Amino acid sequence: MRKKVVVGMSGGVDSSVAAYLLKEQGYEVIGVTMQIWQEETSQVQEENGGCCGLSAVEDARRVAERLGIRYYVMNFREEFQKNVIDYFVKEYQNGRTPNPCIACNRYVKWESLLRRSLEIGADYIATGHYARITQMANGRYALKRSVTAAKDQTYALYSLTQDQLKHTLMPVGEYEKEEVRKIAEDTGLPVAHKPDSQEICFVPDHDYASFIERETGKKIQTGNFVDVQGNVIGPHKGITHYTIGQRKGLGIALGRPVFVKEIRPETGEVVLGENEELFSTTLRANALNFMSVPELDGEVRASAKIRYNHRGDDCVLRMVDKETVEVVFDRPQRAATPGQAVVFYEGDCVLGGGTIIK
Repeated sequence: MRKKVVVGMSGGVDSSVAAYLLKEQGYEVIGVTMQIWQEETSQVQEENGGCCGLSAVEDARRVAERLGIRYYVMNFREEFQKNVIDYFVKEYQNGRTPNPCIACNRYVKWESLLRRSLEIGADYIATGHYARITQMANGRYALKRSVTAAKDQTYALYSLTQDQLKHTLMPVGEYEKEEVRKIAEDTGLPVAHKPDSQEICFVPDHDYASFIERETGKKIQTGNFVDVQGNVIGPHKGITHYTIGQRKGLGIALGRPVFVKEIRPETGEVVLGENEELFSTTLRANALNFMSVPELDGEVRASAKIRYNHRGDDCVLRMVDKETVEVVFDRPQRAATPGQAVVFYEGDCVLGGGTIIK
């Protein structure tokens, strides 16, 4: 009997090719688009072609027709609002810089979609992510970097659970991006040359502060820029406008380059400093998820990434308490940002990760 897989189809080339590859491998493939964003104008659809709006549905439906597979649209708006938008807003209000794609992957694209897929008799879910899943010698499942380092997406998937990994397929992790587009072209998929979607799909203009004001119905409180000694050096527009390491768009001229060093939500202050002051060798993280091992045993040598496009660097991991890990890098790292993920690797496999707290 053929195994059944539900493919999360965003209307993009990667998930479309994932559906094609799995069908070729003999699976019974069902395409599903998750409607997760609340509303989207036709203008926004045309401009963005994002992964979570109404514009994804028509493209995914056309691909499903081309492949001859069943296709459905499932409503996940409530889960998306709670686990992604509300979290995004709260984190910025608390002076942190969230990663909504990681939250969406963990709680919507996997937890909610997997649950519904298993309910309709599926054996697996699949996505078009550039990552691979491997079973370690200890029996645990872990993510492995994709064949193409430039597109590797394991950083954004570190929070997946063992059960989720066990029921997930990621076929495009074995291919380069150019190969994926070539497969789509050769197969006659209508999205072969569709541009990749933007980073944060629900804020198409990248104006996070205005989005937060609209979402909360409250005007963002202004405050003061201060230096590292606490001296006031000018007013700012509100803490949701800034992130650690930012230089451009500060709206203040001091005759030299300055950068956001710290955000203090309790006082509404944004601390500015020199570039050199952004570097540190140590950070701490919580909300941990371990993948290739159940937990850390003593000090562990690893490599860690502190943001999506960070190349990663060698470090030592040690547990401070049951919920907090300390990461000590061999070399100073620039602008480790509270709210962002830190992801640990042993070779090509994800050891685990967590959320930076300081």
